[in-house]
Amino acid sequence: MGGIPTNHHGEVVRTNFTNDGEFAHDEVVPGLFAAGEAASASVHGANRLGANSLLDIVVFGRACANRIADIATPGESQPELAADEGMESLAELDKLRYAKGNTSTSEIRSEMQSVMQEHAAVYRTSELLEEGATKIDDVVKSFDDVHVTDKSLVWNTDLVETLELRNLLGCASTTMHGANLRKESRGAHAHEDYPDRLDDEWMKHTVAYFDEESGKTDVKYRPIHYYTLDEEECKTVPPVARVY
Repeated sequence: MGGIPTNHHGEVVRTNFTNDGEFAHDEVVPGLFAAGEAASASVHGANRLGANSLLDIVVFGRACANRIADIATPGESQPELAADEGMESLAELDKLRYAKGNTSTSEIRSEMQSVMQEHAAVYRTSELLEEGATKIDDVVKSFDDVHVTDKSLVWNTDLVETLELRNLLGCASTTMHGANLRKESRGAHAHEDYPDRLDDEWMKHTVAYFDEESGKTDVKYRPIHYYTLDEEECKTVPPVARVY
């Protein structure tokens, strides 16, 4: 399942790559945790399908709390915030609030929805995905021309929807480009040109990076952890084909 990559403690990890783009190692982001819907713990069976959504947040939410109790010291001092801390966020908000392009938020959102529904539905083909990757890049670029009508700071749904759209475009772009490059079928990614799950080649995480300035998505990969914390107590459960 997709999400913020974490270890089994719920600590967010940052993946480092070699100069040629190959996986090097993961490192913990100090003090940052994720669990539940937001996280990808990379644990076989840890997902948010059906009742597992509750199980996931209970297990890994508790893991986060236990880890924080282990590493945090009550009352310890924190680094001083910079005098202008938070001003960048306010500047970004005002940049969109006063955006004077020619295209409404709803028009861009509608085009994004159309591209995703047509080219990244559950059943995909190489042709559809390749076209979709090009089209979603164009939609992302069109956000540079967004226009926000309401300039107020009170119940400004126009601004809120524009901020939401900015986030959605990054999600759409990474989803489309990640799917386009994955030449197999796995889970909800049903590739009609590659109907089989290819574990030897594709049992790995897609790690996508969206650059808001350029509007481009860079796709890399990190390996899964094909072992348990205690192989003597619990052996690794091998994956099996999904059959109905």
